[in-house]
Amino acid sequence: MAVLSKPTAEPKSGFSPIPVIDISDPESKHALVKACEDFGFFKVINHGVSSELVSVLEQEAVKFFSLPKSEKTQLAYPLGYGSREIGRNGDVGWVEYLLMNANLDFSSVPFPGIFRNALLEYTASVRKMACHVLEMMADGLGIKPRDTLSKLVSDSNTDSIFRVNHYPPCPLINKNTNGGKNVIGFGEHTDPQIISVLRSNNTSGLQISLTDGSWISVPSDPSSFFFNVCDSLQVLTNGRFKSVKHRVLANSRKSRVSMIYFAGPSLTQRIAPLTCLIDIEEESLYEEFTWSEYKNSADNSRLSDNRLQRFKKKPVNDS
Repeated sequence: MAVLSKPTAEPKSGFSPIPVIDISDPESKHALVKACEDFGFFKVINHGVSSELVSVLEQEAVKFFSLPKSEKTQLAYPLGYGSREIGRNGDVGWVEYLLMNANLDFSSVPFPGIFRNALLEYTASVRKMACHVLEMMADGLGIKPRDTLSKLVSDSNTDSIFRVNHYPPCPLINKNTNGGKNVIGFGEHTDPQIISVLRSNNTSGLQISLTDGSWISVPSDPSSFFFNVCDSLQVLTNGRFKSVKHRVLANSRKSRVSMIYFAGPSLTQRIAPLTCLIDIEEESLYEEFTWSEYKNSADNSRLSDNRLQRFKKKPVNDS
């Protein structure tokens, strides 16, 4: 697997400024909005998702990734199994993964029954949590009705994705030939959907980029979930919420397993800034697009590309 170039900014150490949101408290809606404006990223506690369910799914994922590659490729059909290559445009990392439509009933997947049932229950639980968080966001922003955002990702025809990543220990990190460079598990990028829900085991590696271009590490917390604002939500809020750039660094000693639910709308859903969030003196910053158009554009880009750039409106005085 490839060792990519040395990051342009070194991670900051010390106290973590990442916001912690108690989603069992309705008054947390204000802190939630601020977290989306300042970081585009936050940790959720008191989420109500069964810890036993999470543990079962993680154990089954570890069993799957422990199989020989030929078996993993065969078992993953009709889901997507991949390793090293990320997307179809030359990005590589120190990672292998399972990628699947989150609305599958998984009955056609040749996994053991316990794995299939855990996938089904987990995706349903996380979808419910994501909708709750989106409704809290709507409350905090004063959007009416409060399901304006959540209804975009709650229907059975939505294009939501579930991904399980496995980052094996990387022996290159401690070798002199690496020259002190970080080994990139998953390169820097933003997510194109509306909101992403992440949970990982007790191994660090995830980092987010701050507005000044520096990187901070996200302390691992297997009992909590992490949310990040995605590109489409940045557009819906007319740039008020920030789609956070993030990456994963490989670990030299420990295996990292992460499970990400990418809550996306239906392919025909039109995405544009919500008029209720645009003041009279403001203008819409983005051209309207369908999710299918944006998804295709993202699929044809490199990970680190600014995917929203081509959909930004030019200033009126810009010739």
